[in-house]
Amino acid sequence: MRRLIVFNNVTVDGYFADKNGHMRWVHRQTQDPEFNAFVAENASGGGQLLFGRKTYQMMASYWPTPMAMQNEPKVAAGINNLPKVVFSRTLCEATWKNTHLVKSDMVTEVRKMKREPGPDMVILGSGSLVAQLGQEGLIDEFQLLVNPFVLGGGRSMFAGLEKSLSLKLAKTRAFKNGNVLLSYQPAA
Repeated sequence: MRRLIVFNNVTVDGYFADKNGHMRWVHRQTQDPEFNAFVAENASGGGQLLFGRKTYQMMASYWPTPMAMQNEPKVAAGINNLPKVVFSRTLCEATWKNTHLVKSDMVTEVRKMKREPGPDMVILGSGSLVAQLGQEGLIDEFQLLVNPFVLGGGRSMFAGLEKSLSLKLAKTRAFKNGNVLLSYQPAA
């Protein structure tokens, strides 16, 4: 069975986007070769990316551009080449390379995808997907990259969650730039 993993940057105060939905704070980090290697490895590590419409449009507006290839060539190449699924009832088409648009019921589709053979799936951003799929017990691991930054308000990736989730810590990793990776799995 394929696993579904969430990988999101969050601030110390628990937000994954600011009040306007922006994530510019993620790119203000001090340089850290170990962290940069981790990001590049993650982007080219295989798997399938899952997005909601907003995150898809944000990512598709940057990663396929010459600027992305110049600024972060390994990450851009990895993300552009990975297979992607965008869940949206309003998007008419998905033109980013290797992207499949799904307009049907997301929960049913993800259950089906998890039963199929293939690589693990990763949700980047997409708070509404995280809340809905987490609530249904479909997420196997939550990887939160805590950034040493405080927004004072913004969007939680769990906004709209109707029942609590009990998680257990699976692993941690600290980087010299102050970021800390916390990996959680559903408890029991």
